[in-house]
Amino acid sequence: MKTHSQRLLPGDDLYFELLTLAKEWPAAFLLSCVGSLKVLSLRLAGAEQEKILQGPFEILSLSGTCCLSGLHLHICVADKEGRVFGGHLKPGSIIETTAEIVVGILDDTCFTREADDETGYLELVVKKASQASS
Repeated sequence: MKTHSQRLLPGDDLYFELLTLAKEWPAAFLLSCVGSLKVLSLRLAGAEQEKILQGPFEILSLSGTCCLSGLHLHICVADKEGRVFGGHLKPGSIIETTAEIVVGILDDTCFTREADDETGYLELVVKKASQASS
């Protein structure tokens, strides 16, 4: 496994920055992310629409998988009163001061997202890198 560490900057869209980076990673996952958001866009469990919330928020955790065909990320944040909530990270989540990310990149693995008839979503498919072209 290799790692990638980077600081994302104020005004960056956390989701789109990770999506751009993921275009270089056949199979990656978030090891760590701390920082703050001034706007949070997320999809709550069972919801069909995104919810957009105005911060500030502290990023407590960000976890999930990244690959050439997309992201599946869950975020947990705290507001200025210490209330904690989270859901699926969506585009439009704007960094306030920083987002320090550490990503693990798997050497011999390829992730893809493929339609799953049972769930109705694009779901993770894991292959060895040598199987990815077959």
